[in-house]
Order: sequence, then C-alpha cells, then structure tokens
Amino acid sequence: METSLARNLISDEEWAFFERFILAARAPNGRKATNHRLVLDGIFWIARTGAPWRDLPGEFGKWSSVYRQFRRWTLAGLWEDIMDALNQSGAVPSALQMIDSTVIRAHHQAAGAKGGLHDRVSAVLEVALRPRSTSSSMHTGFP
Repeated sequence: METSLARNLISDEEWAFFERFILAARAPNGRKATNHRLVLDGIFWIARTGAPWRDLPGEFGKWSSVYRQFRRWTLAGLWEDIMDALNQSGAVPSALQMIDSTVIRAHHQAAGAKGGLHDRVSAVLEVALRPRSTSSSMHTGFP
C-alpha cells in the first residue's frame, strides 16, 4: 500500500501553532482559501530536501502555487513572526541556532576569478553578442 508524501508531515499540535500565524497573515482578498497546511508541508519539504521548487512532488499541489504562497508569507513577515514567537516561548533550546542563507554575503573578491566580476560579465557579453551566422561579405576569400 502506497502512502502519501503530503499526508501528516506536521503533527496536529504543530499545525495548531502555525495556523494562528497563517490566518493572521492572510490578506482578505475574497479568494477561495487554499489548504494552508498542505502548502506549509510543501514548504517544509523544500526546506528539508533543498530541492528546487520545480521538483516539489505534485501531492503538495502545483509547485508555482506553493512558491507563490511562500513568497506572500515571506513578504508579510510570517516567518519572522513565527521565529519571534518561538524565541519568546522558550520552546526552542537556546543552544539551537538557525542560519538563513538569504542573509549570508560573500566578500566582493569571492565573486570570481582574477579580474573579478566585471571581466567575467564582459566576457559573457562578448560571447553573447557574437554573430550567430556569417554574412556574405565575410566570405570574400572564397570563390
């Protein structure tokens, strides 16, 4: 018997915690409500696996819809609200740290090889702007 990937990924207790934040972040736009628990499961699946959004299993819904909802929640500050509540509740041990890769920056010299990013961009543009075919004026040396 095959079990669903999307079923029961987060417990009812966990969902009860997240649900209040999700409902508070919802914009009243008159649209039909989606299955927010399934969307949250899909987002957590992406976070756990590190897979690209397009590889999200169909059981979570259309990847683009899940990503759009993730983006809306991000812009609404949902994740910061959840982290603040977790920090204030003491439910998460203080020794547990989270690193969000979206705020990690490399030094500008780490951007590439000798010559830096400018030279690499120039080289890419040079290749991209090369003619894709030859004109008849370029064949002057041939009969």
